[in-house]
Amino acid sequence: MELIIQNLSKTYPNGTKALQNINLTIPTGMFGLLGPNGAGKSSLMRTIATLQEADSGSIMLGNMDVLRQKEDMRKVLGYLPQEFGVYPKVSAEEMLDHFAVLKGISNSKERKEVVASLLQQTNLYDVRKKNLGGYSGGMKQRFGIAQALLGNPKLIIVDEPTAGLDPAERNRFHNLLSEIGENMIVILSTHIVEDVTDLCRNFAIINKGQVLLTGDPLQVIDELKGRIWRKFIHKDELVEYQLQHEVISSRLFAGKTIIHVLSDVQPGAEFEPVAPDLEDVYFSKIHEAARSEKDEQRELVAN
Repeated sequence: MELIIQNLSKTYPNGTKALQNINLTIPTGMFGLLGPNGAGKSSLMRTIATLQEADSGSIMLGNMDVLRQKEDMRKVLGYLPQEFGVYPKVSAEEMLDHFAVLKGISNSKERKEVVASLLQQTNLYDVRKKNLGGYSGGMKQRFGIAQALLGNPKLIIVDEPTAGLDPAERNRFHNLLSEIGENMIVILSTHIVEDVTDLCRNFAIINKGQVLLTGDPLQVIDELKGRIWRKFIHKDELVEYQLQHEVISSRLFAGKTIIHVLSDVQPGAEFEPVAPDLEDVYFSKIHEAARSEKDEQRELVAN
């Protein structure tokens, strides 16, 4: 089964173009949606989840018209939003049982079995009697996945799921998502590049409501081989290097600034080649889009 999004657009009343002619084909498995905060990721997730209307375009899940068959879509959808609230004085077992009732699992015996199975799958069974208010951030996220799995969904959306998790909880969550993604479509919306590198066989970069790139992470990384160069500089030299070279990223390390430059040839003897990663792909596409936008603005002013 595939999720096919065609020519999807959404402009908010304040004039913000949240989605601009989005086209994506998302197969079974983990699909990463990568972009900075405010890129349009959450707008796209809400539209797929039938929580907001699109201005134009279509979304098909197999033979289902998502934008027209909203109730049917909600029956096969699992959704973990970025802000997932819980009742702090209710146990995980009680809360999941309540969600199961809302999902239409009316038989009490069946519901008990489903709840127990999901708590086992998310490694929460031993703390099922504990109130959700006492759960760590990672435990709450795993509980969020448990509720998203109710009703055997065909599509699961997780929006910024690892933000704020410590490394151990992040690894646990990754393992859980990887297991789930073997049998259904899982869309992972995130601004954390490592999440996509670790989990996804396919991904897209979105920025300012537009898709900048889609593909296999390993293949797009391979396309940058021999084109990324690194140099340590003083932070007050950054602007000068940005004027002279295509600096796609900079970060601090041991009190100095490391810059990554995109170039087909060595930018200078002091630059050393570096093996690219998905972060370089991401920053190169964001940089390219920003440069194109500036060129368009200059052209408009000139005309």
